[in-house]
Amino acid sequence: MAQQLRILQSLWAMERRVADEPEWPLQTQLAMIHGAGFDGAGVRFVDLAFATEVTTFLRSHGMIWQAQCYPKNVDDLEPVLEIVARLGADHVNLQPDVRPQRLTDCIPLLEGWRRLAEQAGVAVHVETHRDRMTTDLFFTLQLLDCFPDLRLTADLSHYLVGREFAWPVDDVNHAMIHRILDNAWGMHGRIASREQVQISISFPQHQGLVELFTRWWAYGIRSWRRRAGPDAILTFLCELGPPPYAITGSDGKELSDRWHEALIMKDMIRELWNQIADEP
Repeated sequence: MAQQLRILQSLWAMERRVADEPEWPLQTQLAMIHGAGFDGAGVRFVDLAFATEVTTFLRSHGMIWQAQCYPKNVDDLEPVLEIVARLGADHVNLQPDVRPQRLTDCIPLLEGWRRLAEQAGVAVHVETHRDRMTTDLFFTLQLLDCFPDLRLTADLSHYLVGREFAWPVDDVNHAMIHRILDNAWGMHGRIASREQVQISISFPQHQGLVELFTRWWAYGIRSWRRRAGPDAILTFLCELGPPPYAITGSDGKELSDRWHEALIMKDMIRELWNQIADEP
């Protein structure tokens, strides 16, 4: 069995948040994700009933899921792992919902979460995300000094906008992003600019940023393929979020079709994977 890519769609990204239009029912969202050719979904594993309904659908259609959680302390991970024990998951995507200013305050949290994950036999990836322990690129790189084998989910959009890299991105900043990707065991897909965490990937003025993120994701795929086992699965979650992540006009409506752009991203990443897999 060869290494494989699985492209997931975020259920959070399926929210519309349009004042005069209803939300798509959950089963409609799941049918859309399946019908569009995604391999699975990103699912909040906070509410057992919700997680059960979603994973029942995904399992019945041969799809996979990542379990998303937002612990504030070590013990908060335990009920999530209990749900995973009942429902399964490719891995747990952990957003550390804490904001320590010192590395020493992070160490017991990361050690505790890693211990619980090892005891449960579940892969846990720590997501790079603003307003979390990993909010700052420099701070996260220092965390990697403490935990060189820390498994990350790389959402690079937060670091481009958070650090407001000068354009074009220089070699120093590329090297820092590459170090994050060298610890990434999954990726989240969103494209940012220096000023906005999520831009429309189909607009012509944004194509330089699309190319930048594509190069980063290609680096991440190649890095993962060197580190992962021969039958490992890499997940890429398309996560084009609803407003206010999505930019809206004066009428409150989004400037582009996020669902359509998620499909573009899915095909783009699959093509990128195939190109890299064919490299000598």
